[in-house]
Amino acid sequence: MGNDTMTAIDGHMQRYAGDGPGAALLVVRDGEALVRRGYGLGDLEARTAVTPATRFRLASVSKQFTATAVLLLVDDGVLRLEDPVRRWLPSLPMYADGVTLHHLLAHTGGLPDYEDLMAADFSGQVHDADVVCLLADGLPCDAAAGTPPAAAIAPYFAPGSAYRYSNTGYALLARVVEMASGGRYADFLQARIFAPVGMDGAVAFEDGVSQVAHRAYGHSAAADGWQRTDQSSTSAVLGDGGIYASIDDLTKWAAALDDGRLLSPASRARMVSAQSSTPTGEADVDAYGYGWRLHGALMWHSGETIGFRNVILHWPRQRLTVVLLSNRNDPEPYATARAIAALFLAP
Repeated sequence: MGNDTMTAIDGHMQRYAGDGPGAALLVVRDGEALVRRGYGLGDLEARTAVTPATRFRLASVSKQFTATAVLLLVDDGVLRLEDPVRRWLPSLPMYADGVTLHHLLAHTGGLPDYEDLMAADFSGQVHDADVVCLLADGLPCDAAAGTPPAAAIAPYFAPGSAYRYSNTGYALLARVVEMASGGRYADFLQARIFAPVGMDGAVAFEDGVSQVAHRAYGHSAAADGWQRTDQSSTSAVLGDGGIYASIDDLTKWAAALDDGRLLSPASRARMVSAQSSTPTGEADVDAYGYGWRLHGALMWHSGETIGFRNVILHWPRQRLTVVLLSNRNDPEPYATARAIAALFLAP
């Protein structure tokens, strides 16, 4: 890679450089990291610079790991994609009848967004198990005193009849992984994905249970500068967005995507092929696979939560992956990552 290319990359990443919250950039081709670079600060209070070892909350980039966990259990013969979700989570309400694991993976289940069922003044944190209770009662599981929603809870559409991006589905899938494996979701990821791939520092973070080494803290722009906005009421939900990882961790993940070491060929093919049969209505999303947005030859996913904005782009045929992780609410990284990727894609 020439100096001109690195100069162009630094130009694209200029907004992340300096004394504000920053970003980590990774470019991997054929398993080799061509670019692994940090910009700005991962912790403004400690004045800690972002490095390739800095771990960011991946937000919805986590969904590909939840999808992989489900498919591993499919390969084990423990789960079937056609399984009704109520087989594994029988306390779900009756309106979830007909929703299968396939529907949840592909965002075609039609179940209500759990975020919209939470009381506006809720001040705690919900977990994956609470999503089941919210769908049934409109309250987290331990909310003995509370006000149920005024309107009846109902699905958006019949299962399989439409597409609607759903954090609810992936929170439920994390619970299915626990029910089917007999263990904790975070432990399953560690044993079956992170350790075999070599993602030594990746973790599905649980406050008071696990730690995040070299942790970046999320920030949002305010009138008087950057404010730490690291956690929200939904930050403890793991299946839809609770994984922390560094670009060094994701270098290992990119290699695993190319060499297919985790999943059977059939499960790998399902993950990266269109599973939603109706238009998504989302920019640069022709269809959704399992944990991946699909756009022509590109597989990608963004991850957005309070104080973090991330994106991963992967071109399987060219064995090229670009990852941009940031601990700030702005800018959206997709366009920047695409511009950087264009420097490495064959014309």
